[in-house]
Amino acid sequence: MFDNVWLIPLFPLIGFLINGLLGKKIKNETVIGSIGAFAVLCSFIVSVMTFLKLIGLPAEERVINVKIFTWITAGHFNADVAFLIDPLSCLMLLVVTGIGFLIHVYSIGYMHGEEGFYRFFAYLNLFVFSMLLLVTGNNLLLMFVGWEGVGLCSYLLIGYYFHKKSAGDAGKKAFVMNRVGDFGFLLGTFTLFWYMGQTNNIWTIQFTELAKNANLLPTGGVVTVITLCFFLGATGKSAQIPLYTWLPDAMEGPTPVSALIHAATMVTAGVYMIGRMSYLFIRSPETMTVVALVGGCTALFAATIGTAQNDIKRVLAYSTVSQLGYMFLAMGVGAFTAGIFHLMTHAFFKACLFLGSGAVIHSMHGALHHVHSHDDAQDMRNMGGLRKHMPLTFLTFLIATIAIAGIPGFSGFFSKDEILWQAFSNPLHGDLNIVLWGMGACAALLTAFYMFRLVFMTFFGTCRIKEGAEKHLHESPMVIVIPLLVLALLSILGGYLGLPKLIGDLFGGVPNYLDQYLEPVFANANQYMLAHVHPEQHSHTLEWGMMAASVVIALIGISIAALLYLINPELPKKFTTAFPALHRAVYNKWYIDELYDFMIVNPCKALGRFLWKGFDVLVVDGVVNGVASTVMAFGGVIRYMQSGLIYNYAWSMALGVVAIVAYYVFK
Repeated sequence: MFDNVWLIPLFPLIGFLINGLLGKKIKNETVIGSIGAFAVLCSFIVSVMTFLKLIGLPAEERVINVKIFTWITAGHFNADVAFLIDPLSCLMLLVVTGIGFLIHVYSIGYMHGEEGFYRFFAYLNLFVFSMLLLVTGNNLLLMFVGWEGVGLCSYLLIGYYFHKKSAGDAGKKAFVMNRVGDFGFLLGTFTLFWYMGQTNNIWTIQFTELAKNANLLPTGGVVTVITLCFFLGATGKSAQIPLYTWLPDAMEGPTPVSALIHAATMVTAGVYMIGRMSYLFIRSPETMTVVALVGGCTALFAATIGTAQNDIKRVLAYSTVSQLGYMFLAMGVGAFTAGIFHLMTHAFFKACLFLGSGAVIHSMHGALHHVHSHDDAQDMRNMGGLRKHMPLTFLTFLIATIAIAGIPGFSGFFSKDEILWQAFSNPLHGDLNIVLWGMGACAALLTAFYMFRLVFMTFFGTCRIKEGAEKHLHESPMVIVIPLLVLALLSILGGYLGLPKLIGDLFGGVPNYLDQYLEPVFANANQYMLAHVHPEQHSHTLEWGMMAASVVIALIGISIAALLYLINPELPKKFTTAFPALHRAVYNKWYIDELYDFMIVNPCKALGRFLWKGFDVLVVDGVVNGVASTVMAFGGVIRYMQSGLIYNYAWSMALGVVAIVAYYVFK
């Protein structure tokens, strides 16, 4: 019934091979872009068909393993190339292929005229293939292949403009920092395989088998070590403290890359992995606490940095880090469905925001080029008043901004409010709940502030672009605008799939479709939680009050942004003048990069130089060269005995005979 699921990753792989091997000869950008987009569209169509087949089955039968072939067999270890089709993987398939297709279409217009156009689409198709392997692999090893594949594609696409040193450095930074997390993923895999085999004689890394035998895993101890190792992998891929600094630098890549990889798909891999292994994480209270605290701290910390950035893409980058923190906060408080819900809604509105920023940059570049200006096309201080020139881009950007701010009626409200409520009311963390809720609430206020600051600086007020360039500002072509319109629509409607029960009851008992759909995936974790903790019963009045508080928090953030950047634009200058040290610290990202350079990067470089020039040159090379010099010196003496004259050899033999006779006579 599901025998054709292998076609889903195959189509992007074929697109990669065609464009990668033949793209330079094809040359026609429309053909190259169409091949890349059509490959992902085919994957999306098969994904929709797979999803429809899945929901047609009874809930208890919606877990299907589709084996393609046996990959590795060695002793107890077995790994297949096989796909796991269940509600979670199907949801991720729809997100990856659906948004991936829209971004491929957008890229045809955005990347027009770029050198290496075919290379870009080849990398993009390879990324989609790797991401699909990651979310559909039925075992940890196949997931890791996809995990490493998306890391490789991220490196290639961040450094797409490889002639720029900043892009090359950003690519290397992302690659190295992700390897730190990947090391944790491997350690977790090795330890889990060994532990399950040694203690229970269950030698497996297959997700369904691990879930089936999760009751054999005790709480704490080894399970805590295993889950912390996996969480280290998640912090690297999903840019959490302390491994988050690569993501803002990744904005050196083309904007479609930022939208697809660094907002909607790859960076959510860590969240997906925790959701996939929720039955494991829930058995370690210590790990759940760490996940919740790291998520909450990341959400708040990154939001503070976003308030002072002027590069439009960097604001969105820190927003992404912050929203990923929200997802980890949800996972850490046991609200697995809420975390996946926010992953989905965030993919809609953040992809729309990144693509909208790309449309703005595209128009700004063109206008500045006409007047031969070298002003930064991404600096919001050079923008202003763009809504008159780009009405459709403005409309879609505003909708996505309202969604991420958490205003009722838009998708971000439903998912973000659910996370805040679960952070406040979950039974896992006791008195820590108020701290977790407080971090989430403060991050929500800052999110509403810096996102509307971005909107007001970019689309409102007077146009601050170079004189004479304003008349060249224009709306982007429809190949760019249509994906924005679709994503803006999803930013509104996407939230209604996970309508909270309180609101659903107001409309005649509309169910939470997403919760019902994902319930079988998280049933093991939820049953364990109910068996070991006793949730408090909270009144509907309290829940309504918390929901109202989250709306008020968002409105406060929007109001502050309007006051500072719309009503009285002189106030920000007065604030920075009054608190220069604070503004400088936030603008410079709290000097975390400099701290890492001081504590880690520079000491590693110094150690490398010492091992190179001190140990390798002086000791290793010294020993090798010393041995060679000794042999040469000894050979230099001996060579005089090899004269080729017979009487010299006879004389040597005579001396030898005398020495031997003397030894036996006088011993």
